[in-house]
Amino acid sequence: MKVRHVLGMILLCALPVGAFAEPEPETDAPSAPPAAQDPLAWLDRIATASQNLNYVGTFTYQSGRRIETSRIVHRVLNGEESERLEVLDGSPREVVRKGGEVRCVLPAQRTIIIGRVGARPGFPGRLMQSYAALAGIYDVRLGEPGRIAGHEAQKVILTPRDGLRFGHVMWVEISRGLLLKSQVIDANDEVIEQFAFNDVKFDGDIPDDQLVERAVPSADWRVVDAGGDDVKPVDDRWRLREPLPGFALVTKAHQRSGGAVHLVFSDGLATISIFIEEAEEGAEARGSFPGGGAVNAFERIVDGRRITALGEVPPQAVRQVAEVVEEVK
Repeated sequence: MKVRHVLGMILLCALPVGAFAEPEPETDAPSAPPAAQDPLAWLDRIATASQNLNYVGTFTYQSGRRIETSRIVHRVLNGEESERLEVLDGSPREVVRKGGEVRCVLPAQRTIIIGRVGARPGFPGRLMQSYAALAGIYDVRLGEPGRIAGHEAQKVILTPRDGLRFGHVMWVEISRGLLLKSQVIDANDEVIEQFAFNDVKFDGDIPDDQLVERAVPSADWRVVDAGGDDVKPVDDRWRLREPLPGFALVTKAHQRSGGAVHLVFSDGLATISIFIEEAEEGAEARGSFPGGGAVNAFERIVDGRRITALGEVPPQAVRQVAEVVEEVK
């Protein structure tokens, strides 16, 4: 399957899933809040709380005029994370994660997309583990405390130090550290994307039946493996001719279905995926195009290869990284 088709499937199933890092020891007890003036300590709690806690809730995703409400169930049992997320509006969609496998179920399209660990963290697991490095590329400070979904929350503000990333405003549940609300802010201080819990309950006992797919696939459903047995390491022949400030390679090049190479760069919060594949004869590149919400993309064709950069970053960032991707001869 060509990368542009895979991208379409990924964007169709762009549902927020918790961070895919290895879980810490199981706990559902409140933790002591960090020092009042230490914003990085609050980021540390966000990065781990969504993986360690058992919780059930509903949240709203808003991007422009698009508004969706989803229900999320998250459990850590015997060191293994399980999660089920269901979109409650419009066309039915659900994401079910158990351990290292993620299944995106699209009943209307009669399609299941299977993924693996390592994807970009979603709400409420917005941060990757390199949170401490964020202070060098964002101005991180605390705002006024408030209340979100009936819980006391601390406001944390991240303002980018350059034009390669968006700003972020987060509200962190004070006693447990779960991210309750998150906003993506553009250069004009406009909110371009927002996630917010409407309600959330912390429950130490979540039964198995709350974590299984509701849809029952039949034999005519299509199964798309977005990272299965056809994924294998390749040599490091692809690189950035010029580094993108603040971003580091977090996933090595892989050979995917159809011969595409996949690279993932991250600054600890924002991620940029680069897909490289053979271009059809006479194919034309699309240049810049929106990917939905805060996601932007840029596509170019060079030396018979289609290079697509996709990420939750400003348009100039995906364009800049796509233009400096090169093959080591």
